[in-house]
Amino acid sequence: MSKSLIIGISGASGLIYAVRAIKYLLAADYSVELVASKSSYMVWQSEQDIRMPSEPTQQELFWRQQCQVDTGKLNCHAWGDVGANIASGSFRTLGMLIIPCSMSTVAKLAGGLSSDLLERAADVQLKEGRKLVVVPRETPFSLIHLRNLTTLAEAGARIVPAIPAWYHNPKTIEDLVDFVVARALDQLDIDCIPIQRWEGRK
Repeated sequence: MSKSLIIGISGASGLIYAVRAIKYLLAADYSVELVASKSSYMVWQSEQDIRMPSEPTQQELFWRQQCQVDTGKLNCHAWGDVGANIASGSFRTLGMLIIPCSMSTVAKLAGGLSSDLLERAADVQLKEGRKLVVVPRETPFSLIHLRNLTTLAEAGARIVPAIPAWYHNPKTIEDLVDFVVARALDQLDIDCIPIQRWEGRK
């Protein structure tokens, strides 16, 4: 079975979620097919005062620097390259994780729109009956947001809001982020993050 997983990064706030997901997947020797939306470039600049390169080879180096990992296979795609391998249903993957996922991306997916590679790759997962996991990073949700998320859930997507837990006694921001990432990867049957899971009262 292929260990190839698509990671989509939209223009929602909270790019640390993507960094931690990629870090653990590459460290566990997964093959990551990564596509960042056009809006995510602006978010990087706003949140971290860092410019993300658009050229795929340079972008691979960028993500590896952010994740501080040199193992695993990372293949970056330009956001407008709708002819990439991940745009086809014949390309076999474990599924796709969109982290973080903006409400704009949710709306487009719920409406069946595929205006860029991220949206096309997600649409492919749904039409092929593969796993699609979205991590919406927004609050509060409007009724429109909730209806769009419901539409995606009815189409087979798994919705994992970026809501951390506290029973594992988090000490750092990374602890809170890693819990959300681990729960998202759980939906893809991937267990590669060392988090403390609930085992009942002692």
